[in-house]
Amino acid sequence: MDVWRKLISGVILALLLGMSNGRAQAPPTEYQLKAAFLYHFAQFVEWPREVFSVPATPFVIGILGDNPFDDELAKAVTGKSINEHPLVVKEIKTAAEAATNCHILFICSSEKKRLPGIVAELHDARVLTVGEMPRFTETGGMINFVLEGTKIRFQVNAPAATTAGLKISAKLMSLATRGK
Repeated sequence: MDVWRKLISGVILALLLGMSNGRAQAPPTEYQLKAAFLYHFAQFVEWPREVFSVPATPFVIGILGDNPFDDELAKAVTGKSINEHPLVVKEIKTAAEAATNCHILFICSSEKKRLPGIVAELHDARVLTVGEMPRFTETGGMINFVLEGTKIRFQVNAPAATTAGLKISAKLMSLATRGK
């Protein structure tokens, strides 16, 4: 539970520091929190070395489908990097584009009907797939956001990540709720 508190504290602190302007702030929205989680997921997942063949290769978070973040995800990662790779947010049109152009792919709920095909196309790609829909991890997605009351939790499908050559840290795994 201590690790969970640290992750949540880090997410909230990152949001507060990123939004601080001296005025009273409203509590973070669902998608501000999810954006912060995406950034932190990147810190707890290891990609194969060949994915970052050039030192300046950007770390790309892609969004496939109707973007629920507006500009919150871009705000959350502006000026940040993962292992010296600058973070970039891109809208992605297809799974084929995601397979070669991003490291984390947020698959929006608008893609629910296409999910089995998207997951199949990304099966061996070195892309961490994240969603927020029922049965996402059972369909082959890697991390799924779930709401439990007013709290955002996540499920992890470690076998799918392993198949893609990704290693999810034990710390992140310990924070996951039910699911694969």
